[in-house]
Amino acid sequence: MHTKGRIMKKETDWHPADIIAGLRKRKTTLAAVSREAGLGSSTLANALARPWAKGEMIIASALGLHPSAIWPSRYFDENRQLILRTIRQKKKKTE
Repeated sequence: MHTKGRIMKKETDWHPADIIAGLRKRKTTLAAVSREAGLGSSTLANALARPWAKGEMIIASALGLHPSAIWPSRYFDENRQLILRTIRQKKKKTE
Protein backbone atom coordinates (compact mmCIF):
# COMPACT_ATOMS: atom_id res chain seq x y z
CA MET A 1 0.00 0.00 0.00
CA HIS A 2 1.45 3.38 -1.01
CA THR A 3 0.79 6.61 0.84
CA LYS A 4 2.42 9.83 -0.38
CA GLY A 5 5.49 8.12 -1.77
CA ARG A 6 6.06 5.66 1.03
CA ILE A 7 4.98 2.09 1.51
CA MET A 8 2.82 1.35 4.51
CA LYS A 9 3.02 -2.12 5.95
CA LYS A 10 -0.38 -3.70 6.47
CA GLU A 11 -0.68 -4.84 10.05
CA THR A 12 -1.77 -8.38 10.69
CA ASP A 13 -3.62 -9.87 13.61
CA TRP A 14 -1.63 -11.63 16.27
CA HIS A 15 -1.50 -15.38 15.91
CA PRO A 16 -3.51 -17.09 18.70
CA ALA A 17 -0.30 -18.75 19.93
CA ASP A 18 1.27 -15.29 20.35
CA ILE A 19 -1.70 -14.18 22.45
CA ILE A 20 -1.36 -17.28 24.64
CA ALA A 21 2.40 -16.66 24.94
CA GLY A 22 1.78 -13.03 25.91
CA LEU A 23 -0.53 -14.15 28.68
CA ARG A 24 1.99 -16.73 29.88
CA LYS A 25 4.66 -14.02 30.05
CA ARG A 26 2.30 -12.20 32.40
CA LYS A 27 2.05 -15.35 34.52
CA THR A 28 -1.54 -16.16 33.58
CA THR A 29 -3.53 -18.23 31.11
CA LEU A 30 -6.50 -17.64 28.84
CA ALA A 31 -8.58 -19.93 31.06
CA ALA A 32 -7.61 -17.99 34.20
CA VAL A 33 -8.42 -14.64 32.58
CA SER A 34 -11.74 -16.07 31.44
CA ARG A 35 -12.63 -17.28 34.94
CA GLU A 36 -11.57 -13.95 36.50
CA ALA A 37 -14.04 -12.25 34.16
CA GLY A 38 -16.81 -14.51 35.42
CA LEU A 39 -16.88 -16.62 32.26
CA GLY A 40 -16.38 -20.32 31.68
CA SER A 41 -12.74 -21.35 31.39
CA SER A 42 -12.90 -21.89 27.62
CA THR A 43 -15.22 -19.00 26.72
CA LEU A 44 -12.51 -16.47 25.81
CA ALA A 45 -11.07 -18.88 23.25
CA ASN A 46 -13.99 -17.78 21.04
CA ALA A 47 -12.39 -14.34 20.65
CA LEU A 48 -9.25 -15.93 19.21
CA ALA A 49 -11.19 -17.34 16.26
CA ARG A 50 -13.96 -14.83 15.61
CA PRO A 51 -14.88 -11.24 16.46
CA TRP A 52 -16.31 -10.73 19.93
CA ALA A 53 -15.73 -7.22 21.30
CA LYS A 54 -16.24 -8.12 24.97
CA GLY A 55 -13.82 -11.05 24.84
CA GLU A 56 -11.26 -9.06 22.87
CA MET A 57 -11.37 -6.28 25.46
CA ILE A 58 -10.88 -8.72 28.34
CA ILE A 59 -7.89 -10.38 26.64
CA ALA A 60 -6.35 -7.06 25.60
CA SER A 61 -6.71 -5.68 29.14
CA ALA A 62 -4.90 -8.72 30.51
CA LEU A 63 -2.07 -7.95 28.07
CA GLY A 64 -2.08 -4.22 28.84
CA LEU A 65 -3.09 -3.33 25.27
CA HIS A 66 -6.02 -2.00 23.26
CA PRO A 67 -7.76 -4.74 21.24
CA SER A 68 -6.86 -2.94 18.00
CA ALA A 69 -3.19 -3.68 18.66
CA ILE A 70 -3.93 -7.42 18.72
CA TRP A 71 -6.67 -7.59 16.04
CA PRO A 72 -6.13 -4.68 13.63
CA SER A 73 -8.28 -6.38 10.98
CA ARG A 74 -11.24 -6.18 13.35
CA TYR A 75 -10.72 -2.55 14.37
CA PHE A 76 -9.56 -0.71 11.24
CA ASP A 77 -11.23 -0.35 7.86
CA GLU A 78 -9.40 -0.48 4.51
CA ASN A 79 -8.54 3.25 4.89
CA ARG A 80 -6.94 2.59 8.30
CA GLN A 81 -9.77 4.41 10.09
CA LEU A 82 -10.67 3.05 13.51
CA ILE A 83 -13.98 1.19 13.51
CA LEU A 84 -16.13 1.89 16.55
CA ARG A 85 -17.03 -1.41 18.18
CA THR A 86 -19.22 -1.55 21.22
CA ILE A 87 -20.02 -4.17 23.80
CA ARG A 88 -23.71 -4.99 23.90
CA GLN A 89 -25.41 -4.39 27.21
CA LYS A 90 -27.56 -7.10 28.74
CA LYS A 91 -31.27 -6.41 28.48
CA LYS A 92 -33.03 -5.92 31.78
CA LYS A 93 -35.67 -8.51 32.56
CA THR A 94 -39.16 -7.10 32.79
CA GLU A 95 -41.30 -8.21 35.66
